[in-house]
Amino acid sequence: MKLSLVVLLGLLVPHATAQSLRTQSIYTSLNARDCITLEQHTGPGEFIRQRCPGVGKYRLEVSEGDLRSNVQVQYPDGHLSTLDLISRVSSGFSSLGPKAEWRVQKNLPVALILRYNASENPEDGSLITSYLVVSKITSKSACVVGIIKPQANQNVLARKLADQALQKPCLEPEF
Repeated sequence: MKLSLVVLLGLLVPHATAQSLRTQSIYTSLNARDCITLEQHTGPGEFIRQRCPGVGKYRLEVSEGDLRSNVQVQYPDGHLSTLDLISRVSSGFSSLGPKAEWRVQKNLPVALILRYNASENPEDGSLITSYLVVSKITSKSACVVGIIKPQANQNVLARKLADQALQKPCLEPEF
């Protein structure tokens, strides 16, 4: 009986450990109506900065100025870590998709996936490239680790990269 119990516990403990490391997706809204406006200027030089929902005590600070969008991750202690999307993804006019996908392990975010829509054709501003931007979230900072270009399996590739994000280096600015 004791041997059966030891074998059973030996089988359950690795399963419980693997279960606790399982990565989950939690989606939060980036729609302006679901966010709190922190700062706004209208007219020439129009600018808006909003705090949007996150997971746990993490939040996203979204800003748009000169028709270009950026995101900062706000940590529980209040410090911000910028993703600097304009210099890492595209310097063209841009907007964010309607939601953020947080990849979470043990109730803590480890990665973030954002849709970043960029107008990169100066001759036709209506042509939009819709990237998925993958960022890692460590205990001290967040940074972009990959950009998935539009393709049939874009979401699958972004999640796969997000699940490896903590082992990836931060991308350097392109622009």
